[in-house]
Amino acid sequence: MTTADFIIVGGGIVGLATARDLQTRHPKAKIIVLEKEPAPARHQSGRNSGVIHAGVYYAPGSHKAKFCAKGVAATRAFCAEHDVPMETCGKLIVATDEAELIRMAALETRARANGIPIERLSGEDARKLEPNISAVGALLSPSTGIVDYGVVALKLADLFTKAGGEILCDCRVTGGFETEHGLELHTTQGMFSTAKAVFCGGLQADRLAKLFGAAIEFRIIPFRGDYFAIKNQPADLVKRLIYPIPDPERPFLGVHLTRKMNGGFTVGPSAVLAMAREGYGKTDISLKDLASSLSYPGFWKLVAANASSAVDELASAIVKRRYLTKVQKYCARIKLEDLAPYKSGIRAQAVSPDGKLIDDFLFVQTRHSLHVCNAPSPAATSALPIAAHIAETLLGHNGP
Repeated sequence: MTTADFIIVGGGIVGLATARDLQTRHPKAKIIVLEKEPAPARHQSGRNSGVIHAGVYYAPGSHKAKFCAKGVAATRAFCAEHDVPMETCGKLIVATDEAELIRMAALETRARANGIPIERLSGEDARKLEPNISAVGALLSPSTGIVDYGVVALKLADLFTKAGGEILCDCRVTGGFETEHGLELHTTQGMFSTAKAVFCGGLQADRLAKLFGAAIEFRIIPFRGDYFAIKNQPADLVKRLIYPIPDPERPFLGVHLTRKMNGGFTVGPSAVLAMAREGYGKTDISLKDLASSLSYPGFWKLVAANASSAVDELASAIVKRRYLTKVQKYCARIKLEDLAPYKSGIRAQAVSPDGKLIDDFLFVQTRHSLHVCNAPSPAATSALPIAAHIAETLLGHNGP
C-alpha cells in the first residue's frame, strides 16, 4: 500500500494543473498523479485546436465564462514565465449571409456581457484584414491566441516532478472505495491510500465517478472531431483564426480555420459519435463503449433533437467534398486537394438523461474527493483557474 496526501487520477492538462496547484499550496505534501497512458496528455489535452479562447461564446455567469476570462491571462502568464511558445493572433468570427448577421449581433451582445474585447466589422473591413476570407460582416476578437496545450501540460508535469511530485504512468485505476478518513484505490501498479483525491478522467469521467460512489446523472458520450491539415496554400493564407458564426440549432461551434504553432493551418473539427471513447481512427470500435452510448436513452433523445445536424455531420465525416463546402463558405480558395490527413480528437461530452448536452463545467464531490465530470472546451484555456477552484473546493469541503 502506497500512501499519499493527495492523489490525482488523470494526467491531462487539468489533472496536472491541479497537482501543481495543490503542490504550491502544500509543498511538503506527498502528491501522486496516476496516469493510465505511457505519458501525460495523450487524449483531449494533446488532441485539440490549440486555441486560447477569449470567452466569446459562453453564458454570462457560467463556470465557462468565469474560468475562461481568468484562464486567458493565466495561460499567457504561464507561457511567458516558462518559455512556452504562444501567440495572440486574434480571431475573426465571420458571417457569410444575412441570417448569420442577425446571429452575429446576439453573439456580440454575449461577448460584451462577458467583458470580452470585441469589435464589429463590416464585410469590407473584414476583407481588408483577411483578403482570402469571404464575409458580409464579422466580429474581431483580438485577445484570442494559439498554443500547443500538449507542451503546456508537459511543462506542468516537469514543474510538478522537479518540485517532488510523482507521476506514475501505465497506472490504471481498476477499483476502490472511500473510507472514513480518505480513499483506497486499486490500480494496475498496486494499492494506494490517500486523504483526498481528484478525478480528472476525461473520457472515463462517468465510470470513475460511479466506481467511487459519486451521485451522477449523466453519461459521457464521445464525439470524434476530424481535422484536416491545409497544404498548397501560402503561409499568409490568414493571419488570424477564422470561425463561422455558430448556429444555435447545432450543439457545436462548427468547422474553423486555425493557425498552428508549428506553422500551417488546420480546418475542423467535425462532430460524430465515436465508436470507441479512445479510438481515434474512423474504424476503431469498442463494443463496450459503443454499447454504453447506444443503450443510453439520453443519447437517442439528443439525436432526435438534433437529427438534421447529426445527419449533416455524419455525411461530412464520410464525404470529404461535403466537409469542404463548410470551409469554402468563408474561404473559397481552399480546394479538395488541399485537405491532408491530420490527427483526430475525441470530445468527452456529458449528456443528461433528457438528451441535453451539459453545457458547463461540472464538478461533483464526495466526502473525500472531487470529480471533474464535464470539462469540454475551453477547459484547456481555463486549466489553471479550474485547478485553483478544485484545490480550494477540495480543501474547504468538510462534509459529504
